[in-house]
Amino acid sequence: MTAATDSFFLLTAGGGAGMTGFLIQIAPFILIIVVFYFLLIRPQQQRLKSHRAMVESLRKGDEVVTSGGLLGKVTKVADDEATVEIAEGVRVKVVKSTISDVRNRTEPAND
Repeated sequence: MTAATDSFFLLTAGGGAGMTGFLIQIAPFILIIVVFYFLLIRPQQQRLKSHRAMVESLRKGDEVVTSGGLLGKVTKVADDEATVEIAEGVRVKVVKSTISDVRNRTEPAND
């Protein structure tokens, strides 16, 4: 072999090792992204989906808790608002997305 062919083999072998080295260096970052997805992002998306389903199924007569801590009974449901009776004769309008929990589901009354 000549010096030219020896240098050719060294260049091609070094090029492949460079790519492998790059993949080894980037692998921890990919692993961190995958861990963040399964531990943080995916559970948050599932909670958001279940909260959205709970808000969409809200109906008259449900006992709810708002994110401000008010307890009350839903008396009317509109598109994006709900009227909640927090005491006898005291009704407030709340944005449906601020309802954090439905404590007691009841069958809707026939009006």
